[in-house]
Amino acid sequence: MAGTIVENVSLQELKQGLADGSIVLIDIREQNEWDVGHIPGATLHPLSAFDPAALPASSAGKRVVLHCRSGRRTLAALEAAQGAGRDDIRAHFGGGMLEWQGAGETVV
Repeated sequence: MAGTIVENVSLQELKQGLADGSIVLIDIREQNEWDVGHIPGATLHPLSAFDPAALPASSAGKRVVLHCRSGRRTLAALEAAQGAGRDDIRAHFGGGMLEWQGAGETVV
């Protein structure tokens, strides 16, 4: 984790970014977790088959944000992505599904 850049995204920032299209949300949980419920607008890229090159590129006005259940796996994914040269992948929603659901937000 040393040297890994981690930008924490709050629930409010995530909701706003999803609403205005400025955040591309990547769910790194596994397929079985996704099937039980996920954040509307997220895209699944399971950590077990994580390929940083397959992630969309951050671009002007678009920020790639990773999330999992509680934030722990996203830290490993950020480290892997940056280690593979993806310096544009640095943000995560640390509260993950636990915070999202705990706040009563919609799950599909």
